[in-house]
Amino acid sequence: MAEPLLEIDRLKTYFPVKSGLMNRTSGHVRAVDDISFTIRQGETFGLVGESGSGKSTVGRTIVRLTDKTDGTVKYKGVDLHSLSAKGMQELRPKIQLIFQDPYSSLNPRVRIGDAIGEALLDHGLATKEEVRSIVLDVLKLCGLSEYHIDRFPHEFSGGQRQRIGIARALALQPDLIIADEPVSALDVSIQAQIINLFAKLQAERGLTYLFISHDLSVVEHLCSRIGVMYLGSMVETASRDELFGNPLHPYTKALLSAVPIPVPKLKRERILLKGDIPSPVNPPSGCKFHTRCPFAIGRCSQEVPLYREARPDHWVACHLVE
Repeated sequence: MAEPLLEIDRLKTYFPVKSGLMNRTSGHVRAVDDISFTIRQGETFGLVGESGSGKSTVGRTIVRLTDKTDGTVKYKGVDLHSLSAKGMQELRPKIQLIFQDPYSSLNPRVRIGDAIGEALLDHGLATKEEVRSIVLDVLKLCGLSEYHIDRFPHEFSGGQRQRIGIARALALQPDLIIADEPVSALDVSIQAQIINLFAKLQAERGLTYLFISHDLSVVEHLCSRIGVMYLGSMVETASRDELFGNPLHPYTKALLSAVPIPVPKLKRERILLKGDIPSPVNPPSGCKFHTRCPFAIGRCSQEVPLYREARPDHWVACHLVE
């Protein structure tokens, strides 16, 4: 079994809620609330859940675009949030983030070649003479042509812009790539091309991915292990085959029941969740999911379930499993 590359231990990320004339803190948005997981070298770990579950905040907290409230984020045993600004700057090439919206992450006034090459110059990884050659290589690797190097972002389609985002991350030769909903805004045919590109690059370069998505069909195809988040908390983590074949948490079962089956005569029994996802400012007591869970018992509203290993390498937080 490969060594852990990234270790998340009891991570919390809260955002203050200001109110009143004095702009005082009246509460906190618990975007990420005490989660733990590990990503091993060379694997793809999928992070899934509804919108507002805190998936993207996890990715941004790992790379320190957002400050943590508590817990640790370790990369190869080094606590990222304990590093100085200079120390983090030196480490950033090894951990790259691909954003959900590739267009908003590109400067519309900067040519694609300059957008990809500027990080190489900033980190001193190449000279001005070497940058163009490196940029052309990663563009070709991501399925783009040589003449694209001098074009502006508005001249590309959505799929091409996503490839540019991938090329910009790859140019720094990272060990870990955090992909935040990288295919959610793309057509199905383009999604397949980008997913295949991720798989190809991993096979060729031994990359490690944290793949954040709400699309379980995509996650099933690409990821080797999967974590399920609900309202800032991790409710279940298991290997892909174990999670899809034997889900234990009611929330995971509800998500999987909505995944289409590519066989017209087969139908899944849908589990419809009642109500909306609660506010992260004032989450429910006990198990956060009990207000929508069709199997909730009295204990669920009073006690927070322990996140424990129910089966080998299959972790779940649910009183019913106990």
